[in-house]
Amino acid sequence: MTITTRFAPSPTGYLHVGGARTALFSWLYARKHGGKFILRIEDTDLERSTQASVDAILQGMDWLGLGYDEGPYYQTQRFGRYKEVIQQLLAQGDAYYCYCSKEELETLRSEQMANKEKPRYNGKCREHAVAVEGREPVIRFKNPVDGVVTIPDLVKGEIVVANKELDDLIIARGDGTPTYNLTVVVDDMDMGVTHVIRGDDHINNTPRQMNILAALGAALPKYAHLPMILGADGARLSKRHGAVSVMQYRDDGYLPEALLNYLVRLGWSHGDQEVFSMEEMIGFFELDDVNGSPSAFNPDKLLWLNHQYMMHGDPVHVAKHLNWHIEQLGIDTADGPNLVDIVKAQRERSKTLVEMANASVYFYKEFDAYDDKAAKKAFTAGSEEVLARIYDEFAVVTDWQGGQLHEIIVNLAETLSLNMGKVAQPLRVAICGSGVSPAIDITLSLLGKEKTLARIKRAITYIKK
Repeated sequence: MTITTRFAPSPTGYLHVGGARTALFSWLYARKHGGKFILRIEDTDLERSTQASVDAILQGMDWLGLGYDEGPYYQTQRFGRYKEVIQQLLAQGDAYYCYCSKEELETLRSEQMANKEKPRYNGKCREHAVAVEGREPVIRFKNPVDGVVTIPDLVKGEIVVANKELDDLIIARGDGTPTYNLTVVVDDMDMGVTHVIRGDDHINNTPRQMNILAALGAALPKYAHLPMILGADGARLSKRHGAVSVMQYRDDGYLPEALLNYLVRLGWSHGDQEVFSMEEMIGFFELDDVNGSPSAFNPDKLLWLNHQYMMHGDPVHVAKHLNWHIEQLGIDTADGPNLVDIVKAQRERSKTLVEMANASVYFYKEFDAYDDKAAKKAFTAGSEEVLARIYDEFAVVTDWQGGQLHEIIVNLAETLSLNMGKVAQPLRVAICGSGVSPAIDITLSLLGKEKTLARIKRAITYIKK
């Protein structure tokens, strides 16, 4: 048997962190067992589904690196198949036409609630449906009335639901379009899905879907319902907690691996390990290790993880993602140092790619003004003379290397009987515009001789004025 999982989002919004975690767990399980991962777009809600949402989902999956082996499949392209299965259920006597009006159903619901009963369809048309002229009937699945449905959930443990608690759900609307619980069953059956990994908000759907699969004589997949993600305050995750589009995390400067690493730890663990490579995630992941309790979203932990990936990740890979952020600032990296070298220089002090990009602008682009606080502190009486001496020393350097430049600064400080700060800090503000940069020798090496000399000359003029 080939392990087959699927991620089946509805394109009624962006791909958020909850959906991304579901996709990740499904992807990991398939990869761990050498199986197949399918992407399916459940777009039968024609009123709410949009192409923009489809694009956002595909973009999110691509950025996260969760490649799929099949798909994307679109349910709107399978209506013919759903109609075929609905007709099969009708022919078998496992489905029936229901002519009850909305008003009748609302009255029934109100009465049941008034009697403190669970609202459900009373089966009026189950055995003796009477056609109503001018009214398009819905089609309901004839759910068993006796016995129980047992879900051997891989995360929650065994869940038992009595069939009498389940009503005859609608599988086709009055206009003939199929409903969610029918389409998902047909798709899982046709696509050979062996493991359905999804949020625990679907637990109520699972026994209904299992009954339909049984009626169709199909093999039942194994189910794993993932606990919800909560905010730090214990409330359901919302935008204020971080339940935003995964692409917002890209925009905010996170690496996709850092977000995936954070998401995998929301409900899953492998000992006390916190940081995982993708290979380790695949190698260690098992559904048996998923916690059945909700997890709390912690933005600070995500930020810490991102910093770990920026510091210890492959600089070439980090630079690839940094390039997108540099481009957003309208910067041409051709006029400056290699981004890989920027990553190596800046990663200790940058927690996000946005911070790194903003802190690196001066390597490629002239700054408009000096940081006022830094300039007042560094550009003091006599600092223009120090910069003039540095300029003269640097101007004759033929091999522009950090080590040699650092030696010049050290020797000059000794010659002028000044501490290093009195020499290096005016130089730093002169060439960077602020008092913060990587080590001065690295900064000078990356900036290059021509830009360094031009900026020192500019600073001398500024101080004299």
